[in-house]
Amino acid sequence: MRSSGPATSASPASSSWWGVGRSSPRDHAPTSRESSSASTEPEGASTPRNYHLERVTREGGRETTPVRAVAVIPARMGSSRFPGKPLALIAGRPMIEHVMRRVGLSDALERVVVATCDIEIYEAVTALGGDALMTSPRHERASDRVAEVAELLDAEIVVMVQGDEPMTRPEMINQALGPFADPTVECVNLIARIQDERDFHDPNTVKVVRACDGRALYFSRSPIPAGSVAGTTLWQQVCVIPFRRETLLGFASLPPSPLERAESIDMLRLLEHGHTVQLVETTFGSWAVDTPADIARVEQLLAADDLISRYSA
Repeated sequence: MRSSGPATSASPASSSWWGVGRSSPRDHAPTSRESSSASTEPEGASTPRNYHLERVTREGGRETTPVRAVAVIPARMGSSRFPGKPLALIAGRPMIEHVMRRVGLSDALERVVVATCDIEIYEAVTALGGDALMTSPRHERASDRVAEVAELLDAEIVVMVQGDEPMTRPEMINQALGPFADPTVECVNLIARIQDERDFHDPNTVKVVRACDGRALYFSRSPIPAGSVAGTTLWQQVCVIPFRRETLLGFASLPPSPLERAESIDMLRLLEHGHTVQLVETTFGSWAVDTPADIARVEQLLAADDLISRYSA
């Protein structure tokens, strides 16, 4: 379980961002069945469509920046705590279907792709009319799997959304994209306030320490900051993580870092190699599925959810 409660949005002090605009998925056969490696986007790709980000400058003016954004959802069957969980049924639908359909409701995305090393997931997604690409089975980190797919994509921003987050909302995608109106932003990670002390001590909840200017200082599975936390805002990672495409490809070329291995957290590779991760507080809660016991809780939440009717008719 990795839950996050509602909160208020936050942005860097110097500017504020918001956005306003997507197209259908495109088919691609799994790489394991291709006769040669693809170096460009698959045939049948839809016409590019830009999403526009608007920034309020220090001088009070406004700048609009068009970007092309795609979402990539990494998913694999080999979870040690919950094998096969992407295909586990939640409210009668595979979990991966909930994630891809909810992400696909964002007007910011040109395309939503599931990245997987398992043919079972590939076939399930494509049978549902979704877009999937096969990847190497050797990846240890979700970000490396997403980076492999990003090499095939013609996009400026690649949004990684974890495949075990069936309560993800399209508004979260748009929130996470906002800071990219600033051309210096390389990577953004949504965060939420920790509402429950049990989550603070749960190693499945990745805690985040945030600088005054909104940068990530550290990610950990341990309860940080240590000591007395009275009056301190406690943050947790929410797994909606957009990268500039070149940053993501650069990430994959870097060797795994010592702290990344120690904590088993992708973002530490960026921090240890001197990159910046901008944090944005989300106003929406989420609930990750880490064990079979989490399914019942998610089904309760979906019973009162306003999005499920938009893709379950």
